[in-house]
Amino acid sequence: MISAAPSRFAPRFDLARLLGRDRRIAALLALLALALVVGVVQGQIGRGNRGITPINSSGDFLTSGILVDVTGDNADDARTKGWREAQRKGWAQLYRATNGTDGPALGDSVLDGIVTAIVVEEEQIGPRRYVARLGVQFDRVRAGQILGVSGRTLRSPPLLVIPVYSIDGMQQVFEQRSAWQRAWAEYNTGQSAIDYVRTAGTGADTLLLNSGQIGRRGRVWWRVILDQYGAADVLVPIARVEYSYPGGPITGHFTARFGPDNKLIGGFTMTGPSPAALPDMMEKAVARMDRLYTDALAAGVLRTDTYLVLEKPGEIEELPEVTESADALPTEIDTSVSTAPVAGAQSFTVQYSSPDVESVSATERNIGAIAGVQSAATSSLALGGMSVMRVTFRGDLAALKAALEARGYKVQAGGSTLRISR
Repeated sequence: MISAAPSRFAPRFDLARLLGRDRRIAALLALLALALVVGVVQGQIGRGNRGITPINSSGDFLTSGILVDVTGDNADDARTKGWREAQRKGWAQLYRATNGTDGPALGDSVLDGIVTAIVVEEEQIGPRRYVARLGVQFDRVRAGQILGVSGRTLRSPPLLVIPVYSIDGMQQVFEQRSAWQRAWAEYNTGQSAIDYVRTAGTGADTLLLNSGQIGRRGRVWWRVILDQYGAADVLVPIARVEYSYPGGPITGHFTARFGPDNKLIGGFTMTGPSPAALPDMMEKAVARMDRLYTDALAAGVLRTDTYLVLEKPGEIEELPEVTESADALPTEIDTSVSTAPVAGAQSFTVQYSSPDVESVSATERNIGAIAGVQSAATSSLALGGMSVMRVTFRGDLAALKAALEARGYKVQAGGSTLRISR
């Protein structure tokens, strides 16, 4: 029997001995492994063209779907005439939607002063013809004066939006572009009472904001994420699309959820004749979703979790409760406040409880009606918690405190800040 003895000339590879002899090879392998891990993470973050930047979210008025078909001397002249016509049609549409009647016709020079942007939804430009569907954005303050509406709106705390899109049982957020993500990015949120915080879906968004995050309940990690985006709480609008057969009708199931506990706000179902109707369905679904969240805000449902908001300690000095009733106060307090010799108006901070939207408006009206108060506006809104109001008053802090007590408020003072309660 012949034994196969190893030849003394055959190479012998001993990995352990090799790594022991040359530590540089071991370091090189470690660097290669680290590069592989980093490459995987970077691939998860940067892979694909999936980010959609949200449009302007200012408080301007927006009219959309305006059809124009004009001709001109050349392409530029036709386009200019088309935009002029869109401004006129947009103003008529906005006035009718606001007041229910046809408003005054404004000249092009006036419209140029109140229009802030032309939104091109679809356009076709020919040598002398311009056909388009446009949107017109009007400045809220300047247009609001003509419309007869206030330029100031009451909005919720900043709420982070995580749009979840589900198809074939698979949930995604920013892993790839979707019609749901695009609809939220293109929705004009300036006219909503909800202060939406929308992300582009690029960079670290894909790692921090995913379908797995909405199932977590830990407030510590949620607080870290919300701080990254400057939000107080989170909204989770979910869209689930069902296809009957290729090219056939589609059904969309939409659900509005809120907070780390994924609280259900409401839901609805929409249908479309074919997959081509999906973008229009998503656009209308976002508008209905906004109404659900707005109604929930008005009803006091969108209350920020107390574990997500960290109040700074020592912000105001706690004083004993005021037991003296308004009837026991001198009747000449209002007179002394209004006639006190002061150099001018001063600004003070007033904290007050704001369980719902109506309480905010009522508190602003009550304080604004006090003699000597020039303005009373909420500078920091926290529905379900303590909001902050900035009050401009012709007098000192003691006079303002006395005037608030005369209105039936219990007032605690600390520094230049007052805290009121009923």
